[in-house]
Amino acid sequence: MSLVTLVDTEPKAFAAEPISDEEAAAMFRAAVNLLKLWGVTDEEAAVLLDMPVRSYRRWKAGEIGRVDRDGRARLSNLMGIHKALRLIFQEPQRGYAWIKAANTAFGGRSALQVMLGGELTDLMRVRRYLDAERGAW
Repeated sequence: MSLVTLVDTEPKAFAAEPISDEEAAAMFRAAVNLLKLWGVTDEEAAVLLDMPVRSYRRWKAGEIGRVDRDGRARLSNLMGIHKALRLIFQEPQRGYAWIKAANTAFGGRSALQVMLGGELTDLMRVRRYLDAERGAW
C-alpha cells in the first residue's frame, strides 16, 4: 500500500465550534484588561466593540450582557491581535506600545487609529497584517 492511498484526498468542510456565552464573557473580561494595557479609553473601547459607552462601562463593571455574533467576532479579532503581538514581541510592553505607534503599512496611522474606524473589517485588517508579519499565512 502506498502513502498516497493512506492520505485522504477529499476536502473536509471546516466548521469552527461556535463561541459559547461563557467563552464570550471570558473574552470580554480579557479584552477589558487588554484595552487597559493598550491605554484605550472607554469611548475608544466602545467603538472597537461597537457598543454604547454606557453599556461598555456597565459590562466592564461586571454586568456582562449577551454578546452577539458581531461582538464575538470583534472579541476574537482583538484576542488574535494580542496573540500575534505576543508572538512578535518578546517584551509585552513593546506590543502594547505598537498599537498606538505610527505604521507605514497603515499609511502612517497607528493600528488603533485603523481599528477606530469602527468596522469589524478594520479589526480584521490589523489582525491579518500581524498574522502575515509573524508568518502565519
